[in-house]
Amino acid sequence: MSGAPPLRVGHGADVHAFAEGRRLVLGGVAIPHPRGLAGHSDADVVSHAIGNAALGAAALGDLGRHFPDTDPAWKNVSSLDLLARVREKVRAAGWRIAQVDATVMAQAPRLGPFLPEMTARLARALDLPEGCVNVKAVTTERLGFVGREEGIEAHAVVLLAPVDDG
Repeated sequence: MSGAPPLRVGHGADVHAFAEGRRLVLGGVAIPHPRGLAGHSDADVVSHAIGNAALGAAALGDLGRHFPDTDPAWKNVSSLDLLARVREKVRAAGWRIAQVDATVMAQAPRLGPFLPEMTARLARALDLPEGCVNVKAVTTERLGFVGREEGIEAHAVVLLAPVDDG
């Protein structure tokens, strides 16, 4: 990390289409909805966006590099478990996650009531105080694939600080 800036910022995004016969998991929370999201893992777009942001800020690539969908070990895995692994990879690179801000875009279901539990679960997976994690939800006013209720999208920004082992 010699010559590295004192802070790093990463942006992550993820998108999954709705699929029949799957449960909907966002931010580690099972959300009541008739359809879940298609994916190799639990398809948690919020956790995936955060993981991609953290890996990007640490210059470690993305989730697909570390947890490829061609590896059966990651089939149906909890994305919160992946986030905990990302946290350790970031730490091994000399960084710690300091702040997370995530936005989930979904026309349906309404996510407001679930945001506090998402924040709590994500904070636990990242070993952060809840005050360092923010999750918000928006619709797309019926525009695009999200507005047509074909899937859900999420974006996240993660701030990294150097590990202080002192």
